[in-house]
Amino acid sequence: MSARDQAVLKTVAAAPAPAADEARAILKRLGVPDSAFATSGRPATSPISGAVITHVRETSPDEAKAAIGRAHEAFKAWRKVPAPKRGEFVRLIGEELRAAKDDLGRLVTLEAGKVTSEGLGEVQEMIDICDFAVGLSRQLYGLTIATERADHRMMETWHPLGVCGVISAFNFPVAVWSWNAALAFVCGDSVVWKPSEKTLLTALGVQAIVERAAKRFGGVPEGLSEVLLGGREVGEVLVEDERVPILSATGSTAMGRQVGPKLASRFARAILELGGNNAAIVSPSADLDLALRGIAFAAMGTAGQRCTTLRRLFVHESVYDKLVPSLVKVYGSVRIGDPRTEGTLVGPLIDKSAFEGMERALDESRAAGGKVHGGGRYTEGACADGYYAKPALVEMPKQTGPVLRETFAPILYVMRYSDFDEVVEAHNAVGAGLSSSIFTTDLREAETFIASAGSDCGIANVNIGPSGAEIGGAFGGEKETGGGREAGSDAWKAYMRRATNTINYGKTLPLAQGVTFDVEA
Repeated sequence: MSARDQAVLKTVAAAPAPAADEARAILKRLGVPDSAFATSGRPATSPISGAVITHVRETSPDEAKAAIGRAHEAFKAWRKVPAPKRGEFVRLIGEELRAAKDDLGRLVTLEAGKVTSEGLGEVQEMIDICDFAVGLSRQLYGLTIATERADHRMMETWHPLGVCGVISAFNFPVAVWSWNAALAFVCGDSVVWKPSEKTLLTALGVQAIVERAAKRFGGVPEGLSEVLLGGREVGEVLVEDERVPILSATGSTAMGRQVGPKLASRFARAILELGGNNAAIVSPSADLDLALRGIAFAAMGTAGQRCTTLRRLFVHESVYDKLVPSLVKVYGSVRIGDPRTEGTLVGPLIDKSAFEGMERALDESRAAGGKVHGGGRYTEGACADGYYAKPALVEMPKQTGPVLRETFAPILYVMRYSDFDEVVEAHNAVGAGLSSSIFTTDLREAETFIASAGSDCGIANVNIGPSGAEIGGAFGGEKETGGGREAGSDAWKAYMRRATNTINYGKTLPLAQGVTFDVEA
């Protein structure tokens, strides 16, 4: 056998198995029942190759209403379970996630196209939020409040709210559910989840894991965790049903503009996690090596398909010619390919529509005077079957046109600046307000950036990129990002209702503010 033939055989042997075969094997190991699939159902595909993995049985609008009904009844029972015991259920979910981490992480890679470490990292986020929620189950604290009335006590208490609806996007197909569900479960709520129609299989895998935890826990009411599989019409049922008092929706700003008013019209709570046209500033004092690495991950990670992806970069004119050529070199050498292959850093875009959107944005950038480095479709080897894009770095003369909106693809717009106050103003001059960062060793710049007159985003970082938020801090943003907060800090309060209680343990009836109202008995 020739050396060339041996090399070919070695390459074939090392090639990952077909995504469809691998995904079906994982679904079986996770315990997803055959009843979830249907030969004429909605196709579930893999962006790795564009191949259909299987067909999923869709939820009809009537079935969605019935699921919400089950969840509503489950809530009535679950709210009576003591919060620490509810935390035990979430602890068991975390245990089951640990056991299934490799399989679920791989399924995320197969269905969403994330590289292996990001697929596993997303499941680790689920585990982390379960740990956070377990501790929280013993810390749902209210306050004792000073009262002006003698022999009275005033306090606030927190109670379960009801059915929590969750609408998630394809780019974080399982983590976003967990940010909401783990908190909702310990707060005493039931959860009805409508995942993206592009990532239905991961939702089925998660539901199977939850059902295993419920079996171990015992006594979990039927309907506590429901999954609705389908398109927009199923999501509309969840948005419009009066039995769903709170809904967390992750997606585009356009989606939020439709969902928000509908929830407001029936006085439901909205946790909106929408677009993010995130920026970073590189100051004259920045550690350029640190900045280079932080920018590369933030801009190219997940093929630019994170809501926290770095999309705008302002570089001070004194370091522009040092940093930007190095970035261009990194962009030209980053490894693109099958996300399951070791060493791959950039996997596929989710579908053809995403790639075409990127191409349109680059054409518009050129027309606006931008100098495009990279971009275009990557078709080497097996990548010809999916929509793999070469990350694009675009040097722009100013912030205009496509720079002012979010394109969900690996495009980084780079611009020079000279004045710090002016660049902060430019940083804030977009509709979204999710995440932001500055690379600097100047204490005054760093503190100003995170102060009230600095970044107007919900997340403001120093010497790290805008992506990669961890459990513990509340996640979310301002302006067109929607104002919602999930995961850490006191985000749990959104899933509960607050009651202010006043208890009179005396024999008189003093009124507040000195009001008198005496009547004869």
